[in-house]
Amino acid sequence: MIWALLALLGMIIPSAALADPQYKLLVLSIPNKYHYEYIPVARDSLERLAKLHAFEFTWANRTDVFDGDLSQYAAVMFLNTPGEELNAAQRAKFEAYMRGGGNAIVVHRAAITPPNDWVWYEKLVGRSFINHPMLQTAAVTIADNGFPATFGLPDRWIWSDEYYVLANPYHIAIHPVLTVDESSYDPTKIWPGQVAKPMGPDHPVAWYHSYEKGRVFVTTLGHDVEMYRDPTYLAHLMGGIWWSATGRGMAR
Repeated sequence: MIWALLALLGMIIPSAALADPQYKLLVLSIPNKYHYEYIPVARDSLERLAKLHAFEFTWANRTDVFDGDLSQYAAVMFLNTPGEELNAAQRAKFEAYMRGGGNAIVVHRAAITPPNDWVWYEKLVGRSFINHPMLQTAAVTIADNGFPATFGLPDRWIWSDEYYVLANPYHIAIHPVLTVDESSYDPTKIWPGQVAKPMGPDHPVAWYHSYEKGRVFVTTLGHDVEMYRDPTYLAHLMGGIWWSATGRGMAR
C-alpha cells in the first residue's frame, strides 16, 4: 500500500537509500585445481551477508580489477586465491593501496604463496605455508574471544578442515584468533612421500595483525564447498570482514 502511494507521487525510493551500504568490499575468487566448487555457494552466501549487514561487494574472477581504483574498497578479500595471481603492476597497486590505509582479508588457499615469489605478500599474510595433513575433524579453540571472528563460536568448535603447518621466516607478530588442538587429530597423517610435523600448542588457524597502514585478517579455514553454507563458519568470516573493513567490533 505504501509503495503504491509513493509510486503515484513519483517518490519511489531506491533500495540503496533505504539501507545505504556501510562499505564496499572487493572479493577476488579465481577457480583453481582444488578450489572451484565453492565459488557459486560462497558468492551466494556473501550476497546474503551483504544484504543482512548492509555492505556492498564486487566479485571478481580476473585480476584486471586491480588495474582500477582500489581506494573505493574498505577491504580486499583474497578468497582461496593467492596474491601470486597478480602481475607486477597489479602487485604494486595493491601495495600502494595497503600503504594508503587499505585493508585485507586472506582466506584458506590465499595464504599459500611460493616462497620468495612476493615476499611483501608473505609478510602481509604473516605466516608461510609448509604443508598440511589430510583433511580431518579436530577441535578448534578460541584464542581471543574479544575478536569479532570468534563471536558466536563455541569455545571448542568441532570442525573438519586442512590444518596448515606454518612457519614464520620473517618474524611477523600476529594476534591469534583461533588455534587447533593437535591432540584432537593426527597432525602427521599425510600422503605417501610427504612428511607433516606437529606445530605444538602454538598452532594458529586464524589471526589478525597490522601491516603497512592497514588491517589484515587471515583464516586458514575454508577448504570445502559445504563450509560456505555453514552458519558458524560464515559468522567467523563475517567477523573478520567487519573488523577488517571498519576496525570496529573488538571487545576489550
